[in-house]
Amino acid sequence: MTPLALALVLAAAVCHATWNVLVKRINGGPELVWLFSLISAVLYLPVAAWVLVVQRPVLGPREIAFCIVSAALHLGYFLLLQRGYRKGDLSLVYPTARATGPLLSVAFAVLVLGERITLPVILGGTAIVTGVIFLTGGFKRSAGKLTNSLLFGLSAGLVIGVYTVWDAYTVTALLVPPLLLEYTSNLLRATALAPIALTRREQVARHWRDHRLAVIGIAIFNPLAYILVLFALVFTPVVYVAPMREVSVLLTVMAGTLLLGEGDFKRRMGWAGLILAGMTLLSVS
Repeated sequence: MTPLALALVLAAAVCHATWNVLVKRINGGPELVWLFSLISAVLYLPVAAWVLVVQRPVLGPREIAFCIVSAALHLGYFLLLQRGYRKGDLSLVYPTARATGPLLSVAFAVLVLGERITLPVILGGTAIVTGVIFLTGGFKRSAGKLTNSLLFGLSAGLVIGVYTVWDAYTVTALLVPPLLLEYTSNLLRATALAPIALTRREQVARHWRDHRLAVIGIAIFNPLAYILVLFALVFTPVVYVAPMREVSVLLTVMAGTLLLGEGDFKRRMGWAGLILAGMTLLSVS
């Protein structure tokens, strides 16, 4: 993994952890997602226009179709995960999704994109995924609604694997600029969630009144996190990027421990060490 790719993915992890902590502090629902998606579309519009005018990418029917499908996959992942949290147990849904997502991404990259996988990648990726599973609580046998939880977690992980490889192909083979691909996703998300936001106008107004700076921060860092990942995918195989992305979970959990006082610091530091060991293997391989 090149130093530039490593820097991009780590910067993306910081952005991802930042907007997740802000979302957790606000504790909103779909109306919050609509609000920051709309603001993202407004804030990134000048940059998207600049890419269109200066880079003049080829955006024929095929490229546009791939962007729309990508946006639909990302929206589906969000809705699926949220429904899984309501119908299942967070202690099973979240670690299952975070474990199967990168594993399926790597598998699809090998099978569909023809990428090669080496022993250091396998060991590093396994260390990261294992650390993430137990950092987020592990698979607790006592959790209720076992079947629903596992099904939602596996389904969310499957969507992660699909959209990761789909997006990698879109930015590498079709040469769609990463910023435009993510911008399309924000537009679709804002459009799809508009009816919900309309019925929750009071909550939207309250979020904007009480958490304006945090909402703007989410609107900036949420797209930027994935744009940086997409730039890394332009010249870096998915088998490296997908496991390394999970570092964002480490940063989010550690931020929750240190900033939000969620506790369990000693145990979490142990699993953080395993994740860092996996990162080291990936970065030098």
